[in-house]
Amino acid sequence: MKTNRLSAWEWVERILAAVVFTAAAAGIMIVFSPWGSKTVLPPVWDYLAKIAVSLLLLILALLARKRPRLERYWQIIFALFILTVVVTLQRIFGYYMVLFMGVTDDTPAGWALPKLNESFVAISVIVILTLLSGGSLGSIYLQKGRLKLGLLIGLGVFAVFALGGIPMASLFNAKDLSLARIVPWIPWLLIHVLANGAMEEMMFRGLFLRKIQPLFGKFISIFLLAFIFTGLHLWVTYTADQRIFIAVTFPLALILGWVMQKTDSAWGSILFHAGMDIPIMLGTFSLL
Repeated sequence: MKTNRLSAWEWVERILAAVVFTAAAAGIMIVFSPWGSKTVLPPVWDYLAKIAVSLLLLILALLARKRPRLERYWQIIFALFILTVVVTLQRIFGYYMVLFMGVTDDTPAGWALPKLNESFVAISVIVILTLLSGGSLGSIYLQKGRLKLGLLIGLGVFAVFALGGIPMASLFNAKDLSLARIVPWIPWLLIHVLANGAMEEMMFRGLFLRKIQPLFGKFISIFLLAFIFTGLHLWVTYTADQRIFIAVTFPLALILGWVMQKTDSAWGSILFHAGMDIPIMLGTFSLL
């Protein structure tokens, strides 16, 4: 009679894999992202490190793919390679190009256009490298899935945050908010939250969730990704109370992973995430 119970070594292997994956993904985002790399490493070393890490991850992924014992890890390693390429190109196209174009962050448009640019770069890289590796759009949740359920959840949550945006924005240092003041911001607000929601859902969940589930299971997978997502928000400065923000962010991140799993697509979680960002950006725009 067959049993699905894991041996002691298999438990150790999975725990180590979870630790290594979490550390690698968080490290890439913290050290190499367009936000962290400005202060962590000097520009020259920053790019040399990105190139070295990208090549190392690509080599490791290809080696793992050819070895039966390690084959189940190759897609995870390749996804980390994709993440490194994404944050590298974001630094070029999402930061330096914006500076070159003379866009400043003192207007809503100055926040929305760079975010749209970053999102386009990130999602394009994820899609292209996924397809080149032999993966499908479904492997990164860019598929119809349970579309009606996804839209119901996503649009429902989006509406809740939109309608409650003004009072919720008080948690994000909002100043002198009124409906009359918000109306001219709406196009830029929508561009920003939808672009950011799409980008972060693809980078934090779409890219990894289906790849790590066979190894860690559904709940542990969304837990690990929620842990990484929340951890990267520990030092944000746009919230009036950091403890409340983190306490709310982690369960919301778990729900975002559950929505993606439940609907088998990214659309519901993208709309959900975009709604979450509305009060944050209202607070940010109010201070410009």
